[in-house]
Amino acid sequence: MSDLRDLYQEVILDHNKRPRNFRVIDPHSHKADGFNPLCGDRVTVFLDVQDNIITDVAFQGNGCAISSASASLMTEALKGKPVAEVEKLFQNFHDVVTGESEPSASLGKLAVLAGVRDYPSRVKCATLAWHAVRAALENRTETVATE
Repeated sequence: MSDLRDLYQEVILDHNKRPRNFRVIDPHSHKADGFNPLCGDRVTVFLDVQDNIITDVAFQGNGCAISSASASLMTEALKGKPVAEVEKLFQNFHDVVTGESEPSASLGKLAVLAGVRDYPSRVKCATLAWHAVRAALENRTETVATE
């Protein structure tokens, strides 16, 4: 079990220090802002969707290590995916980080965030960027909050 915790911490720290896809996509087809009022995390996600495929996804913002790492891992997981798969992947991810299900191979690298289930107050940090992606794909303009 300590090996899993070590891996969890290592991946979180790596993606926090060197977030992948931390940039603005210009032009982009979809954009949304997210805010976690519990800890002040803020994120803006940018997507380029062509023929219902996420051809590019990126984010900017500031927040805790879990929030940044989760957004970074999320961008890697979503790039190249059909829009129709996003909700299913988000639901699977959410169920894992809340402890409602065990990680599966379908999560890929996102499974490392399963450790968040041991810290319930951090679940909103881990899911903030996902809520913003959902809002972007629904073309919502208001800032989404995790509350």
